[in-house]
Parts: sequence; C-alpha cells; structure tokens
Amino acid sequence: MPFSFCIVDSAEYLDHLRRLAIGRWLVLSLTALLVMAAPAVLDLPLPQWPMLGIIGATALLNLPVHWHLRKARTASANELSSQLLIDIAALSALVFFSGGATNPLVSLLLPPVAIAALTLPRCHVLVVGSAAIAAYSLLMVFYLPLSIADASRATQLHLSGMWLTFTVSAVMIGWLILHMTQMIRSRDAELAEAREQALRDERVMAMGTLAAGAAHELGTPLATMALAAGEMARDTHLTAEQRADIALIRQQIGICKEIITGLSRRGGSERLENPLKQPVDRWLDGLRLHWHAVRPQAASRLIRCSDGPAPEMIIDPRLEQAVLNLLNNGANASNAPLEIRLAWGSTQLDIEIRDAGPGFPESVLAVSGRSAMPAHEKGSGVGLMLTRSAIEQLGGRLRLLNPDDGGALARIELPLVST
Repeated sequence: MPFSFCIVDSAEYLDHLRRLAIGRWLVLSLTALLVMAAPAVLDLPLPQWPMLGIIGATALLNLPVHWHLRKARTASANELSSQLLIDIAALSALVFFSGGATNPLVSLLLPPVAIAALTLPRCHVLVVGSAAIAAYSLLMVFYLPLSIADASRATQLHLSGMWLTFTVSAVMIGWLILHMTQMIRSRDAELAEAREQALRDERVMAMGTLAAGAAHELGTPLATMALAAGEMARDTHLTAEQRADIALIRQQIGICKEIITGLSRRGGSERLENPLKQPVDRWLDGLRLHWHAVRPQAASRLIRCSDGPAPEMIIDPRLEQAVLNLLNNGANASNAPLEIRLAWGSTQLDIEIRDAGPGFPESVLAVSGRSAMPAHEKGSGVGLMLTRSAIEQLGGRLRLLNPDDGGALARIELPLVST
C-alpha cells in the first residue's frame, strides 16, 4: 500500500471513496460521449481509440473498487489518495492525446487537489497536489497537438472549453465545500451534545456518590427508629388507632431499609453477574404495587395496549428508579389515579405515565430533563434529570408532552434489544 507513513482508517474516508467511485462512473460516461461525438459535432479531430482505451481502462479499475466499497466498513487515507492519483493520471492521459496544456480541460486537474485538501491529512494533500502540478508541467512539453486549420475557430473552441472547465470546476468545488461545511456543522453539533451528555453523566455520578454516602449514614438512625417503634408497639396501654399508626411507621421504616440495602444492587454488579429476566407486564405491575406500598394514598391503573405474551426483559434498577420518579411526579401533580400504559412491538417498548394535573410548565418542556430544575416544595428538582440520564444510558428516550385534553404525559421509549 502506498504512502504508509500516514495511515488513518475511518468510516469517513469510506464515505468519500464511495462518492468518488460513483462520481467517476458519471464522469467517465460523459467523457466517452464527448470523445465519440466531438469529431462529428464539433469537427474536432481526436484520436478516439487511444482515448476510449484510457476511459475503458479507468472503468475497469473502478469496478473492483466499487465492489470492494460495497462490503467495506472502513477505509484509509491512503486508499482515497491513491484513487485521486488514478483520476489525475487518467485525465492527464486524455489531455495528452487532445492538445496537452493547450486544452482548457487541463484545469480539471484542480478538483482532485481540492478534494484532497478537504478530506485528507497534510502529507496526502502534498502528494496529490505535487502530482497534479507535475502532470500539468509535463503536459506543457509533451502532448499530441490538435490540428485545427481555422485559427478563429480554434480560438472559439478554446474559449468554450475554458467556460466548460470553469463551470465544472466551480460546481464541483462549490458542492464539495458546501458538503464539508455541513459535515463540520453536524460534527460540531454532535460534539456539543456529547459534551453536554458527559456533563450530565458527571453530575449524575456525583449525585450517586452523595446518595451512597447518605444511605450509609441513614442506616444507624433507621435502626434506632425501628428499635424505638418496636418498643412502643409493646406498650399495652395503646389504643387500636395508635397501634395502627405504629404498624404503618414500622412498615415505612422497613421499606426505607429495603431501599438502602438495594443500593449495592443498583450499582450494577448484581445485574451483570446474575441478571433477572421477567415479563415486562409482570415487572411493571409489581413495581406499581411496590410504589403503592410506599405511597398508599396514591392510585393508579395499568393498561396493556398490546396483544399476545409480553416480552421478557432484564430487570435494570436504573429503569425501575426512572419509572418510580415519574410515578412520584404524577402523584404530586394530581390526586386522581394515574394512567399507566404499556405497549410493545418487535423492537421497541413504550411506557406512558399520565396524570390529570395542570400539565408540565413550559420551563420543564424546554429543558426536558437535560438539567436540574430549581427546588420546589414537592422535590429537589433533579428527578427528571436523573430519569432522563438513566433512560438514555439504556439506549432509550424520554418524551414529555402536554396532551390536548389536559394533564401531563411522560413516555419512556426503550429498544427491546437493550432490555
């Protein structure tokens, strides 16, 4: 492989090579038509057979390239620069048989240099540019002149050729620059989104560290509260209502202990070593009942929107916490029962949680969980951000909507492959 001193494999080079191979078919077809039609239409003597032979040889070289690129996943800068050198060689050979540097089409040696400058590293640009300059220089000395007796007609043909060359070069270079500018803008947008996602993940990790420390610290006071509640329950002078209240307190303390002891599982090690799979409808219903145990005053109903057996999924604690956050938000927004809809297809799982509240504020819809909201009387303002981060880590998407008939709708869209 030539130019091994600057090897860089990339899918981007593969895209450029594919466009170059496809464009070469078009250029070769137009050139062949021009060579065959010029003697009759323009009364221009051309050595047709040598020129058609050059076009045919270039087409034969393009066949294996086109076939290889259909199956390739990456390409290197060396491959792209080699193909540009082939184009320069083929065009130089055609110009050699049609007047050399006096042929205005010799300026078409410039677009390959422009392509190299926009797509290749510096070392390859130097090689391609030097090859184009060398070819142009040699064609000033070595070429087969065209015999045109009428000087004024020769001048007119030359000017027409210059116009054609300028038009083709302007279109090609303009298209290349526009395409590369769009690619740069798209890449900048992707990099900005990646940086924003990294910042969100960093904040989530910091919150996770703080949560782990808080859970460790909460173990002792919870144990003390459980002990005190147990001692109170032994009091024989308590009324039935007081015993019911103490039983509720002990139940809530037990739930808090389960949450704290489950933090290690939420770290992911248990999920990776012993993954638990469960039908998605059974999992969601169990999670809903667990949530009712924590918030007995809340109400909800689960609606299956798909027929047939539900697909199985790996129970991921991050998804569980995301659903619980949305259920808590819905219960905080309205006292009416929440409507939980579950649907699945061959590739996607959808979970919708809808409340009968006033809907999401415009500030929440604008942020959509990308950053924390200011703290309020019902929460710290970070629930949606944590939910969105967890869902995106699983390859899904969180959508927040205000339906036309009122309320607020949070939709989790997850690929079934990731679950």
